[in-house]
Amino acid sequence: MAGSRREFLTKGSMGILAAAVAVAGTDEAAAQVSQTPTPGQPPVPNSAQPVGPAVSGATFAEAEKLQQISFSPAQLEEAAAAWPVGVAPMMERRVGPRKVVLGDADAPATIWRPQLAAGEHHPEPVREPTPVPVKMLPKLPVADDDIAFAPVWQLSGWIRTKQITSERLTRIYLARLKRFDPQLKCVITLCEEHALEQARAADAEIAAGHYRGPLHGIPWGAKDLLDTKGIRTTWGAEFLRDRVPAEDAAVTRMLNYAGAVLVAKLSLGALALNDIWFGGQTKNPWNLDEGASGSSAGPGAAVAAGLVGFAIGSETQGSIISPSMRCGVTGLRPTFGRVPRTGAMTLSWSCDKLGPMARSVDDTLTVLRAITTTDNRDFGNVPLPVELPHARPLPLTRVGYVEKWMAEATDVDRHALEVLKKLGVQTVPVTLPDLPYDSLNVILLAEAGAAFEAETLDGRVEQLKMQTPDAWPNTFRQARFLSAVDLVQADRLRRRVAVEMGNLFMKFDVLLVPSLRDEPMVIFNFTGHPSLTLRAGFVEVTEERSDWMPDPAHPLKKFSPPRRVPHGITLVGPLFGEEVLGQIGAELEHELDVAAERPKGFQ
Repeated sequence: MAGSRREFLTKGSMGILAAAVAVAGTDEAAAQVSQTPTPGQPPVPNSAQPVGPAVSGATFAEAEKLQQISFSPAQLEEAAAAWPVGVAPMMERRVGPRKVVLGDADAPATIWRPQLAAGEHHPEPVREPTPVPVKMLPKLPVADDDIAFAPVWQLSGWIRTKQITSERLTRIYLARLKRFDPQLKCVITLCEEHALEQARAADAEIAAGHYRGPLHGIPWGAKDLLDTKGIRTTWGAEFLRDRVPAEDAAVTRMLNYAGAVLVAKLSLGALALNDIWFGGQTKNPWNLDEGASGSSAGPGAAVAAGLVGFAIGSETQGSIISPSMRCGVTGLRPTFGRVPRTGAMTLSWSCDKLGPMARSVDDTLTVLRAITTTDNRDFGNVPLPVELPHARPLPLTRVGYVEKWMAEATDVDRHALEVLKKLGVQTVPVTLPDLPYDSLNVILLAEAGAAFEAETLDGRVEQLKMQTPDAWPNTFRQARFLSAVDLVQADRLRRRVAVEMGNLFMKFDVLLVPSLRDEPMVIFNFTGHPSLTLRAGFVEVTEERSDWMPDPAHPLKKFSPPRRVPHGITLVGPLFGEEVLGQIGAELEHELDVAAERPKGFQ
């Protein structure tokens, strides 16, 4: 086969031998080289044509420092001598004559399937609730601001009973987006004409008796890594600020089908890191002297400030949990694979998840149900229908907690655990296996570096606003020096961790964790377990909170007197256990009774 690896290696081998003959200068050796290779002779390993820059044992000795390994000088020299003909040719995909440009649709062949972990069971779906009776709906408020802060189930009820039109509700949110975005910097693209067109269509359908369901006519905002046909989707990056996709993402398509109204593309930290994008830093409505956290910064700020009915965020490692926590909203990170990611920016093929952010637990389950679908273009997609949890009382439930984590947490976290006990929930102390969980991040760094390889190597990432050691440009460059062996070993560790967590979830139904503790964010994003973050109380802070490494040149702001801000707890559920999370979370939310307070200045 022309151009095959066999032919390439054979020619490479002959080329090296010819070079050796030239040095030897013997006619006999030259004649031997000119002969046709013996039939049936396999290609010789490490015998391709030499390529790449010259390397030596000293080159490898320096590289040893990156991997924290040590070989003898002779071993290093041997590796260096073989590198140009053995390993360097494997870089042809990127630097050779048959260079291959990989696009967004080229997902890795190896797919993470967390549900294969040994021991874990899938919870039985709960029965479908009856629709909320009209008499349970509060009366439509007079003030637009009061309407704007209502949860989706109330907005839906008012639209369904024709107390308010979708167009009026949409205009309320558009007006608030225009009014408050200069303070929050949470909007990348305002979709005014598009939204009003969708709202009028929703009103016409509802008037004609074609009611699509609880999201029909509800205005929503999309984190700006979710493709929207004909509406720019920038990923928060300077070099993509004019990108306009030709198709809707799968989630966008499902929300269109549900009759929801897209009012804004909301900010995210550039390429889904933290809260700074090409338009500035998205701010926390509860404390405008700090960022909203990220990377779902815009969804967090917009939901908290009453600028949208709900939003879609994404999480790879904390990007729904962190802004939900800081902005005091409810964020649901689904089980990996439950929501298709087709048409969403890829940061990590095996960790990315799309999920709802809203002002109540019930709302997140309603939205999750609407966006769960089958999409064969997302090879990690495992669609399971979402059943809305039935009403109280709670069934016999066991909630686990890690004693060390809770001892180091806030009074708000510990109070939430006590409230669960009062509700009749059995609380179970848990000990996690002592494993090097942060080593799993080798996978995330490698996948992120691969996802943005072209932008890193051609220098486009140098246009991003953040060029600090902990920002993507430097991280992507560092990823080039990860060990492939360590990547495989991290993948093996991942399976072990998944099995361990699957076994743990046989002992309890839900795990309560402090929201921003590093270990649970790492563990459960890699194992694919769902989480629900909800406001549980308030704390006082005396210093600005930042997602970025400390910078002595730019010290964090001090607050005197302290600032009162919301504080949330996170529940982690079994794989595909969102219904269980929703049921426990809704009861806890009701009992804590702190979700309705609004940030000052946005009421």
